[in-house]
Amino acid sequence: MLNYIDSLKWRYAAKKYDTTKKVSAEDLETLKEAVRLSVSSVGLQPYKIFIVETQAVKQQLAEAAGGNNKNIFVDASHLFIFANELNVGGTHVNAFLNNISNQRGVAIEAVSGFGDYINGFLATLTDEQKNVWTAKQAYIALSTLINSAALLKIDATPMEGFDAAKVNDILGLEAKGLNAAVIAAIGYRHEEDAQQHAKKVRKPNEELFITL
Repeated sequence: MLNYIDSLKWRYAAKKYDTTKKVSAEDLETLKEAVRLSVSSVGLQPYKIFIVETQAVKQQLAEAAGGNNKNIFVDASHLFIFANELNVGGTHVNAFLNNISNQRGVAIEAVSGFGDYINGFLATLTDEQKNVWTAKQAYIALSTLINSAALLKIDATPMEGFDAAKVNDILGLEAKGLNAAVIAAIGYRHEEDAQQHAKKVRKPNEELFITL
């Protein structure tokens, strides 16, 4: 556990990446598995994750970057684009139930009640509320990526400041029923990134936690 805490203290949102260093295939597979195992409400995982390593595509996506993030899009080893599923409903739930049935070796009828529960929950939400909910699930997966990368001493930069419509257009997400919710760059900090030497600032325990 101390190793985990030390990793959280070590990490920060990198502002400048070393273009000569790339995340290895082995570490990339570890990060993918960590994200695959991430917490997700009812286990539905209503999102897909696009991993961009091709320089030309990163350069194209940089046009959608906001603020000073264009260099991060281009210089990072990989981009993880978390795209939430839009208007999630019965089709998604049925696919999830079939996955449970196949992986656990149980009849689909054995999990039909669980499916009714999920569909009942979704029925209480508007399309907009469902899209907000699926985006929140994508953010949970993002957190898993960031923290897992820190354990491997891989830097990461979570980013919201981008033009989602442009990203959607570049990757053809709308036709897939998806929307770019949040993006993370991963790679290795550049020695010239001054932010790595700044003291991490967080609220003290007595201000953050309230014990009842």
